[in-house]
Amino acid sequence: MLDRIDLGHPAWPSVGEATAVLSGRPVAVLTGAGISTDSGIPDYRGPDSPPRTPMTYQQFVGDPDRRRHYWARNHVGWRHVHRTRPNPGHLAVSRLEAAGAAVGVITQNVDTLHNAAGSRNVIDLHGRYDRVLCLDCRRVVPRDHVAARLKALNPGFADEVADAEIAPDADAVIEATAHFRVADCEACGGMLKPDIVYFGENVPKPRVEAAYALVDSAAALLVAGSSLTVMSGLRFVRHAAKTGRPVIIVNRGTTRGDDLATVKVDAGCSPVLTVLASVLTGSAVSP
Repeated sequence: MLDRIDLGHPAWPSVGEATAVLSGRPVAVLTGAGISTDSGIPDYRGPDSPPRTPMTYQQFVGDPDRRRHYWARNHVGWRHVHRTRPNPGHLAVSRLEAAGAAVGVITQNVDTLHNAAGSRNVIDLHGRYDRVLCLDCRRVVPRDHVAARLKALNPGFADEVADAEIAPDADAVIEATAHFRVADCEACGGMLKPDIVYFGENVPKPRVEAAYALVDSAAALLVAGSSLTVMSGLRFVRHAAKTGRPVIIVNRGTTRGDDLATVKVDAGCSPVLTVLASVLTGSAVSP
């Protein structure tokens, strides 16, 4: 497995340091968009990512035109994310859990790829793209059911759109959406919203508490593919460091948690996590 990362890469010595720190320590894993880039889902804040202005919760609920535009974009983008598959980084995290080297995963992603890879103890910090919530009656329905309704309301729309750019939250950028028809809740006629935490919206408290508990149940924290720009992820790094747990960060480029890291590996998630999983599960020699 060691030949999956360039041994001449500047990050290679830090991979060895990371395995030495994590060896014998059950780890909690915190992941961000960078772990899913090799599955074809671009991240928001990677070194090569273009600037993005995501819709806020307040814009979604307060502006019917923006909400319609969002659903039109999501209708196109959802089809792409629905077809994505786990990459070696997701599979490595799953192997760590299966071997008892990881206690579980806190993910900031909504793509459900950790579950698809076989991870069992997954906390979807920001929700899941495959569910839709009614803001009035709180009914939750599968996203593919809503997709069928949107397709019936807007026949041919997704196939006609040529200027779509896929984004991490099953979104896409479309210029003309004025004619798009939005689906309402079948039970109460209320407003439907993807079961995703938007900017300007708080992560549900029980979910945050479960994530803290997962970190506390581990002896170290492994961060993979997150710039830790937003507090929803950074707080767990700060908590781990404050409670004396080593923090390993694997991410291309700088993060807000670098000053708290025991070891920082500046490289892509797939090759590094593959090596870490191989070493920590005893299926390869240490780097």
